[in-house]
Amino acid sequence: MSVDRFDLVVIGAGPAGEKGAVQAAYFGKRVAIVESEPEPGGAAVHTGTLPSKTLRESALYLSGFRARSLYGIAVELETDATLQKLMDRKRTIAAAEAATIRKNLERHSVELVRGHARFVAPHSVEVRTRDGTPRRLDADYFLIATGSYPFRPADIDFEDDHIHDSDEVLDIHELPRSLAILGGGVIGCEYACMFAALGCEVALVDARTEILPFLDQELIDRLKSAMENLGIRLAQGVRWGKVQRTSAGVDVSLSDGRTLSTHQLLFAAGRVGRTAELGLDTIGVERDSRGYLKIDAAYRTSVPHVLAAGDVVGFPALASISMEQGRVAVCRAFGFSYKQAVAELMPYGIYTIPEVSAVGETEQSCKEKGIDYVVGRALYANNARGKITGDLEGITKLVVAADTRRLLGVHVIGERATELVHIGQSVIHHAGRVDTFIDMVFNYPSLAESYKYAAYECLGALAKRGA
Repeated sequence: MSVDRFDLVVIGAGPAGEKGAVQAAYFGKRVAIVESEPEPGGAAVHTGTLPSKTLRESALYLSGFRARSLYGIAVELETDATLQKLMDRKRTIAAAEAATIRKNLERHSVELVRGHARFVAPHSVEVRTRDGTPRRLDADYFLIATGSYPFRPADIDFEDDHIHDSDEVLDIHELPRSLAILGGGVIGCEYACMFAALGCEVALVDARTEILPFLDQELIDRLKSAMENLGIRLAQGVRWGKVQRTSAGVDVSLSDGRTLSTHQLLFAAGRVGRTAELGLDTIGVERDSRGYLKIDAAYRTSVPHVLAAGDVVGFPALASISMEQGRVAVCRAFGFSYKQAVAELMPYGIYTIPEVSAVGETEQSCKEKGIDYVVGRALYANNARGKITGDLEGITKLVVAADTRRLLGVHVIGERATELVHIGQSVIHHAGRVDTFIDMVFNYPSLAESYKYAAYECLGALAKRGA
């Protein structure tokens, strides 16, 4: 068996793994990255983030959703339309992104090792390469970035071709006539909107009394209204029981006594850390009941030279945050005076229809923390670009400290929300005041101009209070 020595071995070439590997290599470390799949990129490129966003764009354009709301044009999908037809761009985008990642690794002289890695000693992993040949990699440090996979309850038959998890749902061939989604988190809400825009009858079931409770309540209410306008039936505070295949599709027993009958079912409630086959017990790395790794502030596991980052450490499990975690983990481990912490100010981007994005304090969090605040809103309906695009339900909302006029939070729902939020994020990051938007000149017509009018409303609220 061949043995190679590295400064760092990374397991998993998704967002956290790639960025962590390249960060170490940039500072002169010898790095190898092990990937078990045919191409690097992880779930972000191949099963989750990019593929689902590709479907979202397909749903918006090929369904004529935007044209319906803007011009009243009747647009229908072809009767033989399949999900695979709508996802033709997925393969092209995934291949292009994987190629970009490979080039990035090559440019930084990171060796890409294809195969399954398993710890055999505290400073050694054995990689079973794709041709079956074992190879041992020794290193001073290891970064586990193997991600996660959908949780599958034992009492649900996922081998049935009418029952899916969130990784495989994009591989189905037939557009469901109706779809029940169990789980009202980000994944469940996003897929509910996509399939509803494609004309499927969608029912979304969540055991919690509120979807996406980390968002500002006003945005939650607006999103639910938009989802209901798409035809999505929401069942909140309801638990699901027995899931049974029938001749017509799938029946789901609900805790309120109802039976939900649907053509196909998507289970989107929870994920599990991809750690079971890494041999972590051999070296004493601790995992929780869902397979997630326990880490400290420096992303060290219970074995200090073994680091972990990305979805494998749990919340928030966002590609953007995972990249930063990977970078910080290796910088802290090797003592690089570069990135020492992941920024506390983390934006959320939720690709529902409409988009939702938020950063900073909500009204609820201000009340809980005893922060005196005012809010200002600007409706897309009053914005020239909003009128042009036909997005009349969108809103930009600012949360501002009443005493200092500092911007505390930005909450956007509507077209380009995930882009617009970064304008406000920059101001919050630099401890800026709401007056910044008054002083700025925005393109006209643009959705970004909504910041100025939301700011005017904030100043009006402050004036009424004599602030």
